[in-house]
Amino acid sequence: MPPLRDVIRTHGLTASKALGQNFLFDQQLLGRIARVPGDLAGSEVLEIGPGPGGLTRALLAEGARVTAIERDRRCIPALAELGEAWPGALRVIEGDALAIDHAALFEGRPHVVANLPYNVGTQLFVSWLSAEWQPWWQSLTLMFQREVADRIVAAPDSDAYGRLAVLAQWRSVPRIAMPVHRSAFTPPPKVMSAVVHVVPAEPPEGVRLATLERLTAAAFGQRRKMLRASLRGMPGALATLEELGIDATQRAETLSVGDYCAIAKVLDAAR
Repeated sequence: MPPLRDVIRTHGLTASKALGQNFLFDQQLLGRIARVPGDLAGSEVLEIGPGPGGLTRALLAEGARVTAIERDRRCIPALAELGEAWPGALRVIEGDALAIDHAALFEGRPHVVANLPYNVGTQLFVSWLSAEWQPWWQSLTLMFQREVADRIVAAPDSDAYGRLAVLAQWRSVPRIAMPVHRSAFTPPPKVMSAVVHVVPAEPPEGVRLATLERLTAAAFGQRRKMLRASLRGMPGALATLEELGIDATQRAETLSVGDYCAIAKVLDAAR
């Protein structure tokens, strides 16, 4: 295969700001990302926003069978060349990833590996966390802005800790697999990036996602206030804090993921 820069030049491709595109050309770096989930030989992989196919190429080289969803039709011819180089290993779907039922594309449970477009990355991630558990995916290996990555893996009592950390960590195990400098992209974004690897875990019994979402929305929606103020409008919340021995004068970021799950469980049991 020709170098990615030559592919870009041949097809007259430029990164679209409207689509949140930033291209990666370093095949060594792309190979490292493709190996984060482990041995992908023979595995199904979903990739969102492949663009000219740099990460796609790395995944195919690892032996994966890739389903790539690409909204930018300018990139389809470049992806078609990869399909010719790896016959039968690449399926390209032209469309909006937000409007597609990803689980319906696979009979088994794929890995998701993607340099997500920054403008839809968090939305897609939250939708995958909200899937039925065990989820339809085996693991998620996703490129985010470093700020978002830090929020996903944040520990309690830190500035980055918030709703996203709780929603991610209550039934999965996320970690930052590697930082990625802004200079690795073309064009370089204004911020640093990081690859996050997420594997599903068994969630606590008796905790409903909808309750946890409402609870964290109330708590972190006014994170500078004490819990007795931020949770006042949620029926039963303050009584639950007292029942569990949680000090209502604390702020939202001081409670652990386990604390939020415990509160949600009691609230659900009282319904």
